[in-house]
Amino acid sequence: MSLQVLSAIGNSSLFQPGFSLLNFDGHIFFFGQKGWPKRSCPTGVFHLDVKQNELRMKPAFFSKDSCYLPPLRYPALCTLRGKGDSDENQYIIHGGKTPNNDLSDKIYVMSLVSKTSKKTTFQCVEKDLGGDVPEARYGHTINVVHSRGKSMSVIFGGRSYTPLAQRTTEKWNSIVDCLPSVFLVDFEFGCCTSYVLPELQDGLAFHVSVARNDTIYILGGHSLQNNTRPPSLYKLKIDLPLGSPSVTCTVLAGGISVSSAIVTQTGDTEFVLVGGYQSDSQKRLVCNTIVLEDSKVEIAERASPDWTPDIKHCRIWFGCDMGKGSVLLGIPGANKQFISDANYFYILRCKGTEEDKEEELTAQACSQTSTEDPGDSTPFEDSEEFCFSAEANRFEADDTDTYNEDDEEDESETGYWITCSASCTIDINTWVPFYSTELNKPAMILCSSGTGHWVHAQCMDLSETMLLHLSEANIKYFCNEHVDLNKGLQTPKRAVQLKKQPMKPLRKKTAMKFTPAKKSFLRRLFE
Repeated sequence: MSLQVLSAIGNSSLFQPGFSLLNFDGHIFFFGQKGWPKRSCPTGVFHLDVKQNELRMKPAFFSKDSCYLPPLRYPALCTLRGKGDSDENQYIIHGGKTPNNDLSDKIYVMSLVSKTSKKTTFQCVEKDLGGDVPEARYGHTINVVHSRGKSMSVIFGGRSYTPLAQRTTEKWNSIVDCLPSVFLVDFEFGCCTSYVLPELQDGLAFHVSVARNDTIYILGGHSLQNNTRPPSLYKLKIDLPLGSPSVTCTVLAGGISVSSAIVTQTGDTEFVLVGGYQSDSQKRLVCNTIVLEDSKVEIAERASPDWTPDIKHCRIWFGCDMGKGSVLLGIPGANKQFISDANYFYILRCKGTEEDKEEELTAQACSQTSTEDPGDSTPFEDSEEFCFSAEANRFEADDTDTYNEDDEEDESETGYWITCSASCTIDINTWVPFYSTELNKPAMILCSSGTGHWVHAQCMDLSETMLLHLSEANIKYFCNEHVDLNKGLQTPKRAVQLKKQPMKPLRKKTAMKFTPAKKSFLRRLFE
C-alpha cells in the first residue's frame, strides 16, 4: 500500500465530509459539494483530473431531459450495470442530506451521455416508486444483487429525523436510527417491499456492505440508540424466483468494531477496508482484506501504509472510494482551529507497486465495473459536524473550460439573490427549487412600476400556471407592493359619449279655410 500526497489542489474547500465519487469509463467525478451549486457549475458535479500531484476540477453538465439533483451528503450509492452485453454502467443514488440539512427520500439514476475532452454530459432521472418506499435517510447503503437472471437493489440502515408524531419542542430535529428493515427495490416495475428479519434487532448506520451475486455482507456500523460499534457481521441472501422474493439473514462470527470505514475493490473477490473509527475519539488506522468466496467471507488484517504525522494526529478524516483499489482521503487543513480554509488530500493505493505505476500512467482509477456490486463507500460519520467557512474562490487550472468562481458576478447583491420585497424569504444558503422550471436559481419576474425592478415569483405567491402565462403573454406585471399604487395613479379611461339622435319637430297645426257657401251650410247644420 502506498500513500500519495497531493501537494496542491484547486478549490479544496468544496470538499466536505459525506461527498461521493462516481466512476464512468475510468474517469472520476465528484458529487456532493459544500453549499448549493453556483451558476458556473449548476449541476454540482465535477470531473476530477489528477496531474502532477494536483487535483483539478472541471464542471460537468446535465442533458435537457434531466431532473434536478441537489448536492447530497452521505447518500447510498452503487452501480447498476447495463442490460445484456452492454458495458454501460449507471449509478443509483438514494437519500442523503441537502445543504440545508433536509433529508431526501428520492432515488436517482445517473448515466453518462457523452464525454469529450472539453465537456461531459450526464442524464439524471428520478425514479417513481410505490409500495413500501424507504423513508428519507442518510448514512445507509444500497447494493445490487443478481439471482435467477433477475436483479434488485437492496437498501439497509441509516439515520433519519424523529417522526413528526414523536417530536417534542426540546428534541424537534433529533436524529434516530432507522428501523432495521431490509428494502428490496425493483426498478423494472418501480415497486418496493420491506422485510423485517428477527436477526436484525438494532438499527445501524455508517456500516460497510459488499455484495457478490445474490449475497450481501454487512460489517460494523454505529448504533445511535446504544452508542456502540458492535463487531457485527451479517449475511443477507436474496432469492428471486418467479414468485415473491425470499430474504434470509445469518449472523456470522469474525466481525469488526468499526464505523465509517471505506471499502475499495482490488480484485474479483477481494476488497480492502480502510480507516474508520473504533470509538468516538479514536480513528482506526488498521486496514483489512475482505475475501468473498462462494458461501463464506474471510476478513484478515493487512499491512497498513506509512501514515503521515498529520493523519495520525488529526481528530477527523473523510474520504471515498475512487475504484480499483484507490481511495481519496482528506483531513482538515488546520486541525487546531475550529474553522479551516482548506483541506489536505491523499490518494491511498491498495494494490501492488507495479499496478500502482500502471494506474498512475492512466491518471485515473476504474471502479465497480465487475458483474458484482462492490458495495457502498460510506464516508466517516464522525466528520459530520465538521464545518468549513471558506467558500470556493479559486481553481488553479490552465484549461479554458475549468470552473473559475472569480469569473462570476456577486449574486448576493445583484441578480437572483436580492431582497426583492419586505416579505422576501429567498436565501442563497437555504433556497430549494419551488417551480418545475427552476434548476439552480429562483424564478424572477419584472415589475413594471417606475423604472422597473425584479422580484421573486415565489415571494409574490404566483402559481406556476400564472407564471408561465405572464412569461408567454405580453402583459405588464406589478408586484404585490405596487399593484395598489398603480391602480391609484392610473388615469381613468375617457368614457365614450353616445351621440343622441335629434327628434323630428312636430308640424304646427293650421286652421282650415272654408268658402262662404260651406260656412252657411255648416251654420244651418248645427242650428
